[in-house]
Amino acid sequence: MAEGLTLYKLIVLYMLRKVNFPLSNTQITEFMIDKEYTDYFHVQQALHDLVDTKLVTVETIRNSSRYTATSEGEKTLEYFSAEISYPIKREIDQYLKENAYELRNKSCMLADYSQTADGGYEVVCRVVEGREVIFSITLSVPAEQQADRICEKWQEAAPEVYAAIMEKLL
Repeated sequence: MAEGLTLYKLIVLYMLRKVNFPLSNTQITEFMIDKEYTDYFHVQQALHDLVDTKLVTVETIRNSSRYTATSEGEKTLEYFSAEISYPIKREIDQYLKENAYELRNKSCMLADYSQTADGGYEVVCRVVEGREVIFSITLSVPAEQQADRICEKWQEAAPEVYAAIMEKLL
């Protein structure tokens, strides 16, 4: 079995391969700490190393980093998958099965904003399925507080907003 940092990297790659959506830094870190595999700092080092070696990609939206395995990361996992013990794989599989809905929702409904040239703010809200954007809406608001509030509420409101728009248009 792999030791230390190598094992943590393989666990992350295994988790990313088992889902068809990105996992956030928080989701990965909480799993690793809750299962007492390692501490926060080692998880962050493993994630950093995986990004540096291009085995995973990272997308940052509103202070949240989301990770996806690259094809090189998936190949690496194929070569070294046996280094992850069966009990660890079983724990990962069980965790992902029990938390799939919550993990997916947090990873698939994204919102971010930026300031426009005229001093207002543009908010982009998206619903992502796998690696594909299936719905996107851009809103212009005059104040940053409004942009921030929309981003905060998007995760909860996205299913209803998406359904209502699709119902009206179809």
